[in-house]
Amino acid sequence: MTPNMISALMIPLMAFVVWRRVRGSFGRQPIRRQRMIFRIVVFCVVAGLLGLSGLHNVRLLEGLAGGVLAGAALGTVGLRLTHFERDAQGNDLYIPNAWIGGLVTALLIGRLAWRLLVVMPQLQGLAMAHAAPPMGNSPLTLAIFGLMIGYYVCYFAGLLVHHRRFERGQLAG
Repeated sequence: MTPNMISALMIPLMAFVVWRRVRGSFGRQPIRRQRMIFRIVVFCVVAGLLGLSGLHNVRLLEGLAGGVLAGAALGTVGLRLTHFERDAQGNDLYIPNAWIGGLVTALLIGRLAWRLLVVMPQLQGLAMAHAAPPMGNSPLTLAIFGLMIGYYVCYFAGLLVHHRRFERGQLAG
């Protein structure tokens, strides 16, 4: 697969992921318990796999762990700034803090774009030499992935807990 083919596949995929992430960070969002639980499980599996891949280099593992801890702290702040409400049809909604979601998304996009700019010339040189791509990762990249993972696991888990409290408060009131 040539570097042009890789970029032709990766750019639309990244654009779709960014569009979905931005759409989910702004405005009223419906509470979908099963989807949130699924995302928590997926993020935990991804964190575990990244952690296993980082065992050969302690710096990578430190970057991931630091990012997860910072993300969990950011997720806690995000929960405090989230509002719950019920629409006219009786559906439960939450309104996330747009600044925090936008910050996490911007950090991820910026880091992925930077890594793509750095790695693309290497991939083009390797395609000419028919060599294998380098497997080196950056602790900063894993820290930002960890930030995203920690944030969303903490945020979704907290949403599920706070939503249950919101439901009990609505029933009591």
